[in-house]
Amino acid sequence: MAVSVAALMPDEPSDIPTPRMLAWAKNSTLYRLGRQMLTEKQLSDAIRRKARQKFEGISEAQVRACAEFAVKFAYDVGGLDDTSYAEVATRSSMRSGRSKRAIAQRLSVKGIARETVASALEDADDLYAAVVMARKRGFGPFRKVDLDEKRMAREFSAFARGGFGYDLARKIFDMTRDDAEEILFTRRV
Repeated sequence: MAVSVAALMPDEPSDIPTPRMLAWAKNSTLYRLGRQMLTEKQLSDAIRRKARQKFEGISEAQVRACAEFAVKFAYDVGGLDDTSYAEVATRSSMRSGRSKRAIAQRLSVKGIARETVASALEDADDLYAAVVMARKRGFGPFRKVDLDEKRMAREFSAFARGGFGYDLARKIFDMTRDDAEEILFTRRV
């Protein structure tokens, strides 16, 4: 009895990913984790997006299964750790002059749990981050031009957009350059 090719290839895609899809998800996970630290959400989103591009006719159930497989594999090999990611990102962001508020928002967008974000921010120092921002932007004690009303408003606005409060911005404005440099040296993250 002859079996037709149409009978072997159903019109409806399966809900179970093929071995080829799972092998691709594993290799793609290793590649992505080898390049940078990722959160669970970032890895899952990347695998979902790329699976739709790579496999023609892939079902949503297969996409979801590939993403779940990739996340489980990443945890099994020790490549995913949202707590470590949050701690590293917090330190890096503080060294870049970002406030606790801005860091928390950024981590939340990346899919880090609220409790993990709160734990990572426990040792964060807004004063240090604000001084870093002032140094980078030439504000407060690092200002090289005379202060006028327009410049003061511009600097206060920049601090506010960065997530720093008025009191902290005022403290930076009133600081001497030596005090600011001491904070940068003694509170280094």
